[in-house]
Amino acid sequence: MFTLDQKIVHRLEPGLRRVIVADPNAASSRLLADIVKSLGAREVFVECDEQRVMDLAREVEPGLIITERTGPRLDGEALAKRVRRSTMSCRMAPIIMVTAEATASTIKGARDAGVHEFLRKPFTSTDLFRRVENVLLKPRDWVEAVAYVGPDRRRFNSGEYAGPRKRKADAPKTAAETLLAAKDQALRILASALAQFDTDPTQAVRAVRQQAETLKTLALKTSDARLALAAGSLETCVATGRASKNDLAGPINALLAISAPTPDTQAG
Repeated sequence: MFTLDQKIVHRLEPGLRRVIVADPNAASSRLLADIVKSLGAREVFVECDEQRVMDLAREVEPGLIITERTGPRLDGEALAKRVRRSTMSCRMAPIIMVTAEATASTIKGARDAGVHEFLRKPFTSTDLFRRVENVLLKPRDWVEAVAYVGPDRRRFNSGEYAGPRKRKADAPKTAAETLLAAKDQALRILASALAQFDTDPTQAVRAVRQQAETLKTLALKTSDARLALAAGSLETCVATGRASKNDLAGPINALLAISAPTPDTQAG
């Protein structure tokens, strides 16, 4: 076992109070549980059934979920999506997916399901520690859209990927550029939520609410009175949680008219 920096262990502690391991393989789940316990996890719950994992997550509110990608009664990608789109308080908890099949398509599938990190079997204690350290100590922006819910995919740090960064968004930004990118993404998500409202009204309203809050915060930071007023109107519209597509169309279109997103900025 590698030597742990006790300062890091102390910082990991809040996220490791309760951990769920979802893996149908007894040997693999035991190894995962033993490693996270060695990192300071207080309680580790092991399950192999997707529905039981959901029920358990609702009950214990884990700070970390580690899941196998596939199993007889477990679909790791489906599990991640269910957690992200749930109303559970742990819906934003970091998720690490493990699998022996680390292909480009499985890594992309995990990322698009809302998984934070990807770990290939067989793995070492150090491999898992690095993933845990990343998800608990290096938080990523949260994206609340309709087609995607989860951590910012542009910051996906799979240890299986060793190629160059492809997107401009991966390069460091100035404070002004960061605020502009956040604003553009929020506007794009609003436009998308309105267009996809009928496919998932509940998630669309939740996405709109989050973007209204984001834009209001950005408006305050940039002293943009028009944006603050428009974002406030949208926030009021979704406050009851029962807003219809027609209710949202006016405030959203007003926001989009104020400042259209730049062509090369992508949501999530």
